[in-house]
Amino acid sequence: MKPVVAIVGRPNAGKSTLFNRITRTKDALVDNFPGVTRDRHYGSCNWNDVEFSVIDTGGFSIKDDDNFSSLSRNQVYQAISDSAAVILLLDGKGGVSPFDSELIKILRELSRPVFYVVNKIDGYEKEENINEFYSLGIETLYPVSAEHGYGVPDFLDCLVSALPTSPVENNEADGTIKIAIIGRPNVGKSSLINRILGENRVIVSDIPGTTRDSIDTACEINGRQYLLIDTAGIRRKKQVYEKIEKISIIKALKSIERCDIALIMLDAHEGVTDQDVKIAGYAFERGCGCIFLLNKWDIVEKDDKTLKRFIEKIRMAAKFLSFTPVMALSALTGQRVPKIFDMVNSVYDQYTTRIATGPLNKIFERATLKTEPSLHRGRRIKFFYVTQISTKPPTFISFVNSPDGIHFSYQRYLINQIRKETGLDQTPVRLFFRKRNEPDGRVHRKTKLPEKMRKKSKRS
Repeated sequence: MKPVVAIVGRPNAGKSTLFNRITRTKDALVDNFPGVTRDRHYGSCNWNDVEFSVIDTGGFSIKDDDNFSSLSRNQVYQAISDSAAVILLLDGKGGVSPFDSELIKILRELSRPVFYVVNKIDGYEKEENINEFYSLGIETLYPVSAEHGYGVPDFLDCLVSALPTSPVENNEADGTIKIAIIGRPNVGKSSLINRILGENRVIVSDIPGTTRDSIDTACEINGRQYLLIDTAGIRRKKQVYEKIEKISIIKALKSIERCDIALIMLDAHEGVTDQDVKIAGYAFERGCGCIFLLNKWDIVEKDDKTLKRFIEKIRMAAKFLSFTPVMALSALTGQRVPKIFDMVNSVYDQYTTRIATGPLNKIFERATLKTEPSLHRGRRIKFFYVTQISTKPPTFISFVNSPDGIHFSYQRYLINQIRKETGLDQTPVRLFFRKRNEPDGRVHRKTKLPEKMRKKSKRS
């Protein structure tokens, strides 16, 4: 495992900005008001050939100023306990605060390295602002500007010298399956993450919009590696007013783009809504494998046909995901939660399937003989050959004489034939058509006519 470095500090000290600076990303949400970050947010960094993970945490506050202060404080404690080194970020413009003193008391009891970094020092002439922080009894202070990069390289040199080296991790190489949990606000996405991990990895609240960032968590289940991505709830556009929520939704949609499997969570107690279908459409458009999870199944009044009726409603509302498995569960009680990964593995195996060109062409030959395509401008559409060009999802290209003449219903028919004969019944399948000239020589015969015949043809 890579060593973990936690960034802690009072609200609005610039922790997320420093996180983005160190990781060279814009993964952490940044705004000018305190309390933007609530959960622990992980990122990777490589400095001087030393690999380490960075945790961005919510602002540490002694008082319970809002519904999330105590929850964020617990996340800070957890990040400190998980880390190999800690960065206490101090506000060089705001000066010393009681929050800093409280955190220093906690950090002095640690046996791991602690780095005291004074942020918002934008240049050499501003370094005099760090002097008052020596009153906290700190021997070494690192002046930096997380926003502009001043002093950050020198600080990172000192940081990595205190960390053990670690080989570079590669999620693609080790077969890690990336799973995004998506859905409307308050359907139980964060509760499911915590239930899977057996700890309060992310903050859970009855207040919609609690999760703002896309939180990545690596885990191992039954010897297989997974990356769980908790996302912000996606509401209707007309219901989103705050800038920070708009950014959260954009990040949630980007998480769908980088995942292999999307777990689309629905509130079974509320039933299937239009917004659920819209969110499912986002996953379908991005071509990831999908699984519908009916959460809060423990509070649904049901009989032996309730699940069947739910599945029929989903199939009717989201016909484009008719191949997607459906599972009922309860993140609160843990009912059927362990079975999620059996289904994920099944979908992922199909999602990464590759079919040889020979068998694939035989499938198309049988399909076109069974049901011929309609004529296009009086000519029969000919399929020359088909090949698979990629996986994730399985994607095929068929070379034909008239791609524009293939009706979408016939394209769907061919996809269904692929599913039927290859067993790809739980994954998206993409089929494209590309033009290829007919190999029968008809186009070239006119150019090979005898000269006399060509002249006669012109006169006529």
